[in-house]
Amino acid sequence: MTDPKSDTRAPAPLEGLVVADLSRVLAGPYCSMLLADLGATVIKVESAAGDDTRTWNPPDAEGVATYYLSINRNKRSVVADFGDPDDVELVHELFRRSDIVLENFKVGGLDKFDLGYEAAHRINPRLIYLSISGFGTADGAGLPGYDLVVQAVSGLMSLTGDPEGPAYRAGISVFDVMTGMHGLIGVLAALEQRHRTGKGQHVEVNLLSSALSGLVNQTAAYTAGGVVPFRMGNEHPSVYPYLPLPAEDRDVIIAIGNDRQFRSLCEILGLTELADDPRFALNSDRAENRAELQPLLEAELAKWSADDLFLKLNYAGVPCGPINSIAEGVDLAERLGLHPRVSIGGDGRGAVGAAGGGPVDLIRNPIDFSEAAARYDLPPPALGEHSDAIRSWLATPDAGIAELIGSDS
Repeated sequence: MTDPKSDTRAPAPLEGLVVADLSRVLAGPYCSMLLADLGATVIKVESAAGDDTRTWNPPDAEGVATYYLSINRNKRSVVADFGDPDDVELVHELFRRSDIVLENFKVGGLDKFDLGYEAAHRINPRLIYLSISGFGTADGAGLPGYDLVVQAVSGLMSLTGDPEGPAYRAGISVFDVMTGMHGLIGVLAALEQRHRTGKGQHVEVNLLSSALSGLVNQTAAYTAGGVVPFRMGNEHPSVYPYLPLPAEDRDVIIAIGNDRQFRSLCEILGLTELADDPRFALNSDRAENRAELQPLLEAELAKWSADDLFLKLNYAGVPCGPINSIAEGVDLAERLGLHPRVSIGGDGRGAVGAAGGGPVDLIRNPIDFSEAAARYDLPPPALGEHSDAIRSWLATPDAGIAELIGSDS
């Protein structure tokens, strides 16, 4: 794999597209960052208070919240007051020059400023206008959309945690991220349709629908099978062993997906007879008799270190991995040649906006192309960092995007 840091000037798939990003916090900014990484020019429109995540710290880097830094690279920031008619006209002009608009205001919240979909479509019929909400535009339109709330009401938290303990949230805002990705898919599909029809359209995604889709087999257990899934801790309802088990020094994940893998596990552990035992030979048998099988596996796993198991089992085709810290996870990706880090800034512009300073290391875009590359041209912007350049560009009739991009140098 080519190191992305040596690849920043390669062609990017979405070069030439302009995105007006009116979104805040996570789902929208994550979506717009992915678009920006792929070459789109993203203009982040903020109020004078700025995106909420600018102040979501600790942790921070040189005084700027790492939460904000994680989802706002490759963007330009302009401050606009939607209560000011001149600034509304500024945003209208941005709509005229854009291909995509992103917003996650309360449902209908932008209509009162003449910045909703109908106004945007009137200004530019080719616009792809993405709206992100918590609970859709019907009876849930008035409900505020927070990831933690959706983790609760979707059923995810009923599946997470010890069977005898309290429900737990996931360690990240999983449905915000998932909804951002669904939004990106919708935008790209609408762009492809625009290539055929010449028309833009309104794309809508919401956290609850993304959650129910992302719960995949668990929601299907209910809708297709009439079964209501329940909390099982780290165990899987259908597959065994598929959970953390204690090795000599720490727990490892053993994830057996088929009978062949189980036989290989047994051979490595010196338990070949278990693969032929009618209680354990088939996955359905193992799932049914997991209480009998688990202590037999644990007795042998305790003789191995987690790192030795990781190497031995994976090379034998048995999925296995120690439970790492975030630092260990990043380090593993580096050892595997996946180049997880990108260093952005440090050329005098300041990687962390108003705080100034050197480059900041972020996690790269995970998509690789054979004929293109993601770009990492701009550090996450300070609030209003590009206001003058963007306002000048919008005030210049017929100015192309190249003029705005050229203002960075």
